[in-house]
Amino acid sequence: MIDASEDVMGVITERIEDRFQMPLADLRRAVQAAPQANPEAATVVHWYGLLTETQQALDSAADALVEALGTQPRDVLDDPVMELAHQVNAAVASRDGRAMVVNYLLDPNAPGKRGPGVWSGASPAARRAPALPTSPPTLPSARNSTARGAAR
Repeated sequence: MIDASEDVMGVITERIEDRFQMPLADLRRAVQAAPQANPEAATVVHWYGLLTETQQALDSAADALVEALGTQPRDVLDDPVMELAHQVNAAVASRDGRAMVVNYLLDPNAPGKRGPGVWSGASPAARRAPALPTSPPTLPSARNSTARGAAR
């Protein structure tokens, strides 16, 4: 059976290797040797390292929780066990957040990465135009409108 955390890390590792066309270990060595050579690779490797640390913390917290649950009666969880459960939840949230950052860094079409504006294919003038009309609305003339419920 494949652990869900191994699956998350495996998928992200594969995406990194596909993006940079080299094994992750080679990419890490290349970034370590020349971090300024490819700033994008350096950023991805940095965040992947943070993700790996968080995954290790999650694995440790989950192991501690499983061990503690093995010593508890099935219908009662004491405060230390609940604290371990909260640590696992926090580690999952942290791991998932860092995984989202790495996925964002790997996605060339992610919002904010499509060039100098939301509509990267639009002309520069179109990108500078206001999104909404800015002229004041025209009001109906007073003699052509009647108030609701008013007698004529």
